[in-house]
Amino acid sequence: MKKTLLALAALTAFAGVASAQSSVTLFGVVDLAARNTKNGSAGSIKSLTSGNNATSRLGFRGIEDIGGGMRAGFWIEGELLPDTGNAGGQTWQRRSTVSLLGGFGELRLGRDYTPTFWNHTVFDPFGTNGVGSQLNLMIAQGGSTVLNGGATTTVRASNTIGYFLPTMGGLYGQAMVAAGENVPGNKYLGGRIGYAAGPVNVAVAYGKTEITGSNDMTAANIGASFNLGFLTLFGQYHRYDLDVPNRELTNAMLGATVPLGAGTFKASFGKSSSNNSDFDATQIAVGYVYDLSKRTALYTHFSRVNNDGSNLTGARFTAGGAGPTFRAGGQTSTGYEFGVRHSF
Repeated sequence: MKKTLLALAALTAFAGVASAQSSVTLFGVVDLAARNTKNGSAGSIKSLTSGNNATSRLGFRGIEDIGGGMRAGFWIEGELLPDTGNAGGQTWQRRSTVSLLGGFGELRLGRDYTPTFWNHTVFDPFGTNGVGSQLNLMIAQGGSTVLNGGATTTVRASNTIGYFLPTMGGLYGQAMVAAGENVPGNKYLGGRIGYAAGPVNVAVAYGKTEITGSNDMTAANIGASFNLGFLTLFGQYHRYDLDVPNRELTNAMLGATVPLGAGTFKASFGKSSSNNSDFDATQIAVGYVYDLSKRTALYTHFSRVNNDGSNLTGARFTAGGAGPTFRAGGQTSTGYEFGVRHSF
């Protein structure tokens, strides 16, 4: 169960902070799975991995009523690696923000998701987690985003000022600007606008990252979902453009989730295409999540990634972004995992 830090005041160093807040909450997820990944002729690897159904995390968030219809809040969240115990030390890079909220909406400062990333995760049946994530067709082996060119903003941005619209029926939206602070790839400007009402949710986003004075990365995407009751359909389309080298990548996905018994079946098909064909690939993914309770679930996922590039400069996308290094392009990666997730 979620616990307020006020109840833990005698046990934590946050007691002073908690006593000054209207509400402070400790929350998190612990998610671990046994995984096998096979990358073409390079062979396979068996591993215990974290965050395959939901990213393992630890966080603190708080809100205070400061009068006049205004509230102040904070959110500090860092990734957990329960397979190793965060051997490199705990950081708070998932989100570290402070906010002012009111009838005008929300003004948010700090490190946060970029507007252009939201459509990736919201409209992916796998939530961009595990071997079925659509991000598998964006992140080449070794962990480098195909188009980033040095950009640090494909998922999150630091040093940001963001604005979120207030509740306006089904309309929602945000804008964000990130200061470059003289670091190439940090300067970002983007926004997202969407509509969610009844069974429909649809959103479009655009962002631009300045890498150097003559080199930018732009991202534009649209995502949608439609809940039919017996299943929910998902779709997304993304286009990324990098000035130097001249490179374009399009990424599309169709997927669905279906309630089955005490759990949910999910499936997706994705395709990545580039202007020089070096980053062409497809992915098919299926999975099932069985809810033992409101907070605990068992799950299994499977995916198969087919890399179309036939030369050494071609795409080498992998299931879950892991496994032995490919010896050549144009090969197939498969992955499956069995895990347990608990949230608190």
